[in-house]
Amino acid sequence: MRMSKSLVALLLILVVNTHPAVAVDIPTDFSFTGSGYGHGVGMSQMGARSMAISGSSAPQILQYFYKDVVIEPVDDSKILRVNIGHLLTNTKISTGTDGSVVQLFEGDISDKSDVVPLGVFSSKASLNLTVSGASVIPGISVGKKVTSFAKGRSFTIRWSGTRYLTGVDALISVTHNAATKKYRYGQIQVRAVKDPVLGYRLELTNSVRLADEYLWGISEMPSFWPIEALKAQVIASRSYALSKAGIYRSRCDCELYGEISDQMFLGYAKEIEKKYGVIWKETVLQSAGLVMTQEGRPISAYFSSSSGGKTELALNAWGSAKPFTQIVDDPGSLDRALNPRFVTWSRTLAQSIIATAFLMPDVVSLEIVSRNESGTVGQIRATSSTGAQFTIRGETFRSRTKIPSAYFDLVGVQN
Repeated sequence: MRMSKSLVALLLILVVNTHPAVAVDIPTDFSFTGSGYGHGVGMSQMGARSMAISGSSAPQILQYFYKDVVIEPVDDSKILRVNIGHLLTNTKISTGTDGSVVQLFEGDISDKSDVVPLGVFSSKASLNLTVSGASVIPGISVGKKVTSFAKGRSFTIRWSGTRYLTGVDALISVTHNAATKKYRYGQIQVRAVKDPVLGYRLELTNSVRLADEYLWGISEMPSFWPIEALKAQVIASRSYALSKAGIYRSRCDCELYGEISDQMFLGYAKEIEKKYGVIWKETVLQSAGLVMTQEGRPISAYFSSSSGGKTELALNAWGSAKPFTQIVDDPGSLDRALNPRFVTWSRTLAQSIIATAFLMPDVVSLEIVSRNESGTVGQIRATSSTGAQFTIRGETFRSRTKIPSAYFDLVGVQN
């Protein structure tokens, strides 16, 4: 008997429906093991420490980690504009130094000396700055009394001390995001800057001399480490800062961020570290003006805490070649006595973190596609529950997920 086409179609539907689709298992998390901390490009700080302990000088350390560089004196008397508060809605500025005076000026007055301040306050008051639309709104508080000022796009804050009376230099305290830092030098600017996502926010900058005031506040290496390692760090930090000096970034109203995206600028707290702050300050002075150059220009001397045993190229990490970076052995990073936390490490990350790193709704599997000569992950690929795939650099993955380094393996996966 011949079946009608409609009956055949019905039977096919019934057959298909007896085999329901298999649900895709979406992992709740992914696990990793690795070595090193940071991007691995340029000087390994743990490697510099190891070399200094073994008797290497600062120039020997630097010329080992950076390729074809000359260490020479360069004019570093420039004023740097350092961001000390990014994407803020408010900030508070005060001084706890008796006898000191803080002045508020309208606009960004640069180094002008003949400008009349809008307001003046002492250690009994504080300056509160908030953002409203495209403007900054300042107000000086003394107890419950608040003196308000007309809003503006930017303001400048200066302070002066009374060392001849108290023996102490005036310090300014800056509080935002539940943290307070102290600054001794230069002046502070605050400006309303438009962020493409968040709208207008406050950008806070500290203008300081690169040669001493800025470098004294750099907190990128413990001050109790060997002197030659500290000297290497000073020269690397000075070189990096000079390579950025004069290049204005409108997004932060600055030349350098005071965070690890450039260099950690701790301000006066670095200078007054118990026992060792004076050593860091003296090391800066001892290496005055020394800079790493290539073809006569300061290099952007990248550095990181430690590697997985070999340093990395800028090309591999970020896709942009820098001729002064190279891959060299870094045994100091694998010394458990020096680097106990990051000779090996393990991390487990939630599904949401992994999916966000790849800009995907979910991730069901990960695959290391390639490795670089340094041992870092070159590319890593994610597959979603729909079968879609996306590949990113290992360093991009590290940055987005906040794992310690790109020197990593996938746990439970054959790499």
